[in-house]
Amino acid sequence: MRSPHLFAIACAGVFAVACGSPDAGKPVQNAAPAAAEAAAVAPPKVRVYVTNEWSGDLTVINADTQTAIGTYKLGKRPRGIRASPDGKSLYVALSGSPPAPPGVDEKTLPPPDRTADGIGEIDADTYQVKRVIHAGNDPEQLDISADGKLLYVANEDAAQASIVDLATGTVVTTVKTGDEPEGVRLRPDGKVVYVTSEEDGAIFAIDTATNKVVKRIPAGHRPRAIGFLPDGSRAYVTLENDGALALIDAQQHKFLKLVPLKGEGKTPKPRPMGIAVHPDGSMVYVTTGSFGKLFLLDPKTNESVGDVEVGTRPWGVALLPDNKTIYTANGPSNDVSIVDLASKSVVKKIKAGDRPWGIAVVARQ
Repeated sequence: MRSPHLFAIACAGVFAVACGSPDAGKPVQNAAPAAAEAAAVAPPKVRVYVTNEWSGDLTVINADTQTAIGTYKLGKRPRGIRASPDGKSLYVALSGSPPAPPGVDEKTLPPPDRTADGIGEIDADTYQVKRVIHAGNDPEQLDISADGKLLYVANEDAAQASIVDLATGTVVTTVKTGDEPEGVRLRPDGKVVYVTSEEDGAIFAIDTATNKVVKRIPAGHRPRAIGFLPDGSRAYVTLENDGALALIDAQQHKFLKLVPLKGEGKTPKPRPMGIAVHPDGSMVYVTTGSFGKLFLLDPKTNESVGDVEVGTRPWGVALLPDNKTIYTANGPSNDVSIVDLASKSVVKKIKAGDRPWGIAVVARQ
């Protein structure tokens, strides 16, 4: 969705190149420490990386001390973010398409800057942009294969998914989806990738061996993000306009039922956006945009077991390796909430850049 808060500098061309402006990967003014200094210091055990859509940068947080390390320039409209399996790199979706908040006539918007489209590969320790990979128009979200060889990218304006060979930085193939594809998630076994289509109200299941759509799954209104249970048996898909999740049989690629979210918030009903799943499958965590809350859903009963008021329009969400702490990116308030799951409370908020969007976590032993 081309909204101002949807859960790297790009070079022109159709191939991956190492590039960036002189400011790429450098801290924003008054942010500390500098990238070179950061590299010289032993990294924290756990770091949280937050993309800031409007300011075009990346806020890095030391999760050990719950303090910001700094904010570093990336490129236009950084949104979706994933860490490589080895934790050494980050991949960030960058877009030259102008934001189009709800109610805005897209005909009045300036033309997109396609030279700014790409997937930024960021060094997770120095926060420098190593290269920008051309991966189709207007990338929004992405996922990476378990072996770190392939990227799967949703191209929102192009109504397609691009599959990228990371070694060469080239697009292997593209797969047609419905309009406004957004969420991208590989099933845990890596055999299928799901891509949501906001406008089409469906999920496209793509076989990763053939790169063909094996099923179009009608889901509901404006499907956003996808979370699989660890055994790959079921998927939960956030449905922004239904105030619910779609429960999907992820083996048969069948819609099972709607799982409504209920409660009182800042809007008449929840607007499910981001999703995270506990590694043992015992809990599903859902942010709800302008509703302002994080929901905790028990997948055994498909009932909410609690909610937490986290901030203004939470979108991106990530569970730390301790499985006790969650971070949410809160767009309009330009901050990140740290949630203690035992007490179901926000223990701290950390300032980020302008319109924080996506979150990734890297842990080091």
